[in-house]
Order: sequence, then structure tokens, then C-alpha cells
Amino acid sequence: MRDVAVVAFAQTVHTGHDAGQNEPEMLRPVLDEVRRASGLGSFGFTCSGSCDYLAGAPFSFVSALDALGAWPPISESHVEMDGAFALYEAWVRLQHGDVDSALVYGFGKSSMTDVREIMTLQLDPYYLAPLGLDQVSFAALQASAARSRGSGADRAALDEIVRRSRADGRANPYALDLPDPSGDEDEAGPLRPYDVAPPTDGAAAVVLAAGDLARELAERPAWITGIAHRIEPHYLGMRDLSRSVSAADAARAAGVGKGPVDVAELHTQFSHEESILREALGLPDGTVVNPSGGPLAANPIMATGLIRVGEAARRILDGSANRAVAHATSGPCLQHNLVAVLEAVETR
Repeated sequence: MRDVAVVAFAQTVHTGHDAGQNEPEMLRPVLDEVRRASGLGSFGFTCSGSCDYLAGAPFSFVSALDALGAWPPISESHVEMDGAFALYEAWVRLQHGDVDSALVYGFGKSSMTDVREIMTLQLDPYYLAPLGLDQVSFAALQASAARSRGSGADRAALDEIVRRSRADGRANPYALDLPDPSGDEDEAGPLRPYDVAPPTDGAAAVVLAAGDLARELAERPAWITGIAHRIEPHYLGMRDLSRSVSAADAARAAGVGKGPVDVAELHTQFSHEESILREALGLPDGTVVNPSGGPLAANPIMATGLIRVGEAARRILDGSANRAVAHATSGPCLQHNLVAVLEAVETR
């Protein structure tokens, strides 16, 4: 296996409203920033993650390529998923050995639509849609299951997760400025509005480099020493919602348990998911979770998972962590999970 590292990361200043930019306009400054940070003007491979349903047009990712420029020609691919899964494709591409660098980006504008309706149409057009439930309804079922098992999803624990995430988000210049939850909402049920990641517009980009090129481009590259993704059955009745078997399997395959974890950036779109993922990934008590504020402080769909990789890598690059874990998810109730281990030291 080739040693591959994150050598640059950039993201937009995320907003909870439409700032009047289209996708190429939103992307261009981010792409310019990672070019400057990496020192690369061109890349051996480019891969992006986005959602046609958000844009309301087929092949909407093609218009985003305008932000890259039409010349010289590039080798490009796309996933209709979060940019973290585009990063996995780029990592695999770099293993081929004929290119040494890759640009990965993800973007999404939640402000243009009803995300709960759109994601149901995209992810579940056949099996569960007749039930009339959406991703938030499914998440409430999972939170209830986790609470029944006693896995840290009680009201006090969830409120503390939200308070910590929003406080960290206020210290993050890229996240939303959200107040602490008041705690006096009278909504019944396992989830309250502040337990749900806020609608967000934003984009992010990461530069990957292999071997000697990574060492040339970064003083302290964030080496991807393990990466894997696993998926469970789509139908909710076929899995235990109080656990995440696929996240646990991905964590084992990526080697999370082979050393200490200083920082973990988790793709927690709902507050109760943190306790489930802590258990699934086997994170030690001393691990700092989502110091960026995580998705509960900014959730630009199709970039949120990639930002988890970027935020974890940033702490390796700046020397504030030696070993970090990044997590991304897709599908209802943590159905599909990607886990990456990033370290300051190469595997060889």
C-alpha cells in the first residue's frame, strides 16, 4: 500500500441561510485556498461529492467544475454522496501508483430546499417511504432505542452534547453562531429541535498526496494509516438501532484500536449519535470529540463528512494531535459508515 496523506484543507465560512452564491461561486475561494496551501496548481486526480436533489438538477456537479477551470483537461470523478466518500475513491486512485496527488471537494446548499423531504426522496424512494417517515423521524426511533438500552442517550446527556458542540462551534470561525439550548422547550419525544444538525450552506476541499510528494508539500503530513467503510441493511427492522455494527466493523478494519486517539471528528447529525459512535469506535475516555463543534454546529450536506476528515487532519498538520480519527456517515440511522485514522507518523 502506498502511504497517502492529507496535506491541505480548506472550508467556507458556513451560513444558515442563502448568501446569494451559486455552487461554483461558493467553491472557488476554497479551491484557491487549498491550491495555495499545497503549492499545487494541478492534480493527478479530482473527485467531488454533491447531491443533485439539493440543486434540483441532474448532473449538477458538472456546473461546479467551472470553479476548477476548463483547461488543462483533468481526470475527474464524482460520487452522489458526501465528499468523504469521494476522498475514499481518491485514496484508492492514488494506490494505483501512476498519480501522486488528488483534489477532493464536497459542497451543498441546504437553504434552497426542505432537507427532510429531499433526503427521503433521494435515499429511500421505495422501501420505507410509504411509512411517511423522514430522516429525523428515523433518528428519533434510534434515539429512543439507544435510551432504552441505557447507552448514554438520556436527556441530560444529550443536552450536554449540544451545549458542548455549540460552544465549540462558536469558537470555530467557520461554524454557525448558535446559542446554548435553553432546555425549557416543551416538545415531547426522544429528540428536540436542537438535537438536530442545523441546515447549512457550505463547501470544503482536501488535497491528498502520496509518498515523497506529501513530504515535500507539508512539514507534518496527516498520514492516512487506515481507512475503511462498511454498510448495514437499509431496512430498519433488520438491525439493532441502538448500536452501529457497520461503524464498529469499519473502525476495526481501519485500526482505530491500535493506538491512542487524541481527537475524533464524528459525523453526528443528531446528538444521540455521539454516544453510539463512541461505543462503536471504541474511543478512550480521554479522546476529545468534535472540538470543531461538529455537525451540530455546522452541517453543510455533502461536505460535512469531508470536513470531519479535514478537521482531524488539521490537528495533525498543526501539531496539536498525533493520532486522530475521522468518521462520515450516509443513510438513515448510521447505515453506512466510513472511518479513517490519521497520524503524524507513517506506517513504514
